[in-house]
Amino acid sequence: MTRNSRKTTAPGPGATTPPAATGTTAATTVPSDEALARSLPGGFTSEYATVNGLRMHYVTGGHGDPLFLLPGWPQTWWAFHKIMPDLARHHRVVAVDIRGQGGTDMPEGGYDKKTMASDLLGLVHTLGYRQVNLTGHDIGAMVAYSFAANYPEATRKLALLDTPPADASDYDRPLLMRPNRGVALWWWAFNQLHELPEQLLAGRMRHLLDWLFAHSLADQDLVTEQDREIYAHAHNTPEAIRSGTAWYQAFHQDIEDLAKYPPLTMPLLGIAGTYTYDELQRKLPPLGTDVRVQQASGSVHFLPEEEPELISEALLEFFA
Repeated sequence: MTRNSRKTTAPGPGATTPPAATGTTAATTVPSDEALARSLPGGFTSEYATVNGLRMHYVTGGHGDPLFLLPGWPQTWWAFHKIMPDLARHHRVVAVDIRGQGGTDMPEGGYDKKTMASDLLGLVHTLGYRQVNLTGHDIGAMVAYSFAANYPEATRKLALLDTPPADASDYDRPLLMRPNRGVALWWWAFNQLHELPEQLLAGRMRHLLDWLFAHSLADQDLVTEQDREIYAHAHNTPEAIRSGTAWYQAFHQDIEDLAKYPPLTMPLLGIAGTYTYDELQRKLPPLGTDVRVQQASGSVHFLPEEEPELISEALLEFFA
């Protein structure tokens, strides 16, 4: 995996302005990844590594055992910005834009989580590590689980935030919810479509993001205007939207792969928000031999931004 890999350090692109149709009254200047990394305490830097032809972006800082952070849809490495400084006091933190996300390349294929896990293994080896701690949120949690399942020798401990790997029970999720029974995961179905999401959302991702946050945050101020513009800018292009939908279109292959994996033997921690706690309690224990699940009772889904102190403390205790 590392034979054709090379590491490069380069500044992110300069400050850019997203398309005007972002759901705001005026276009907002979005800081570069380099500037965002510098803004965090802990000496973080924005870097790139080319792994078997895929140029991956990551932000790294701190000292200690390596701890890799994988974000989900539709966000970037910035989803962890509130907890990275605390984690960096005890770990070498590496927050990664996964395949098709943020500053990482957006190829046509390879969005099954097994292939994306191999991307991560290449990055781990390129950075000189043999074994790492791993935390994933949302789609990033699915990639993190696949990494642990396929490369247990490279995984010290694994933490999944609010999202288990996709399994066959997901085919039975209701698309139409009864009144006052929660929100259907309509985007799981929407992201199965080809071309239409790009046509509808290019330059308009801010509308989708605001809807998701409106239904997935206990307090809307926890994700700021700048945060929303950062995420919208990263996902506004047709290529980025196509890549995001490809993560979901690969669920069929992911479900097939999951059925072949034996239980994990490394320690596995699941932290769930209010909506998914019961689901994680049901789904995670059969996936490992050393599993614990805890609840972030003040969170809905975006745990590192909703309860950063709780998440930092839980991860530091788990990975100690």
